[in-house]
Amino acid sequence: MHTVDKVGVEGNLVEEYKRTHQRSKEWHRRAVKLFAANGSTHANRILDPFRPYMTHAKGSKIWDIDGNEYIDYIMGHGALILGHCHPAVVEALRQQITQGLHYSSNHQLEVEFAELIKSMMPVAERVEFCACGQEANAMAIRLARVFTGRRKIIRFLGNYHGWVDEVAAQGSAGVTQPETTILPMNDLGKIENELAKREYAILMVEGGGAQMTGRVPWDTEVIRAIPDLSKKYGTLFHIDEVVTGFRDSCGGWQELIGVKPDLTSLGKCVGGGLPIGVVVGRADIMEALNPNNPAERLVRHAGTWNGIPLVCAAGIAACKLYLDAKPQKRASELGKYFRKKGNKALKERGLSFRFYGRTIIHVYNGQLDYEPSDDTLPPTKDFNKIMDPEMGSIRIQLSLYLLQRGIATYDARFFALSAAHTEQDIDQTIEAFCSSLDDMISDGIIPA
Repeated sequence: MHTVDKVGVEGNLVEEYKRTHQRSKEWHRRAVKLFAANGSTHANRILDPFRPYMTHAKGSKIWDIDGNEYIDYIMGHGALILGHCHPAVVEALRQQITQGLHYSSNHQLEVEFAELIKSMMPVAERVEFCACGQEANAMAIRLARVFTGRRKIIRFLGNYHGWVDEVAAQGSAGVTQPETTILPMNDLGKIENELAKREYAILMVEGGGAQMTGRVPWDTEVIRAIPDLSKKYGTLFHIDEVVTGFRDSCGGWQELIGVKPDLTSLGKCVGGGLPIGVVVGRADIMEALNPNNPAERLVRHAGTWNGIPLVCAAGIAACKLYLDAKPQKRASELGKYFRKKGNKALKERGLSFRFYGRTIIHVYNGQLDYEPSDDTLPPTKDFNKIMDPEMGSIRIQLSLYLLQRGIATYDARFFALSAAHTEQDIDQTIEAFCSSLDDMISDGIIPA
């Protein structure tokens, strides 16, 4: 089991971490000889000196190769709202794996899966399966270009849609984006001025806001104004719900705020933990996939992994559980409990850290501009303060303190909740978070 002794005193945190993760250290040594990204296969899995190497998980817990147990708040990058190894998903996979992984043909499961998705999302007049959320976003762009006859894209600063050129972060190495315009969030005047040029095929926003459902939240009134503005100027409105789809509600984030986009991309939760991307939207836009179209109007969508039986089986099992919204409601209740208890503890210590969000709880550390009445919102509206890269080093060190106390996060940036978490998990997490901050103050990492 994981030890939670006081760590980090006299600057020995990293050495203590290495001591308690000897086998992970050895596997990391092997990995750096294979994977160029410091031994990692995902940018967010890079950690100095290394992340734990995990062996198994169940419910809200995950275990590493050294036998350490953690409360997991990464949860499959937000995909596992049901928790690890939900019995219904495991049983669906067990049954399907004996019947075939890949039929290379049409099958009943893909129809049943698409019908479930359509029943939950009003925008889903048509459904198209992809291998991942990023691919779904690329498909949405292609469909919009064919439908509108335009080429340009509007995106927003900090909103994440993948890493390929057209959706990558502005200024990324090796990226060219000649047809992409990136605007600041929540400035309706700038949005309309750009749309008025009538040269944009699609306007894309990330569900909830920038970074994992809203580290920087969208202003609700801005989002509610965008559909009419987009329609006025002939641009399609797309909501990327790869993270928020079926996590915030059965109808996604768009249901919560009361808007209906032209297109939506889904992923993560919709696949029950398996890799999936889905494009849903208006039938007339999706008609470009019809093979009866002339070549200049045809989007030919191939993909080895589109709608394979194994993924559909997991997705059906998960989506059936989403229908009554019980998992989402449970995760939302836990989010409220996390924020209330966590922020109370932070205020009592006089620390300029705050928790906010819905079922993914974000961490703000910086100047507190105000105490919001709605604790789903950050204590500032300043984009640069929320995204301040100088705070990144503090969060990275905080994540090590938390790992030593049995709490798994990504750089202590967010806590992805699931219906499998418990109030006891959260109590333990808040205690670990606050004791970590106490030690970081003692060690001079955070000013007193």
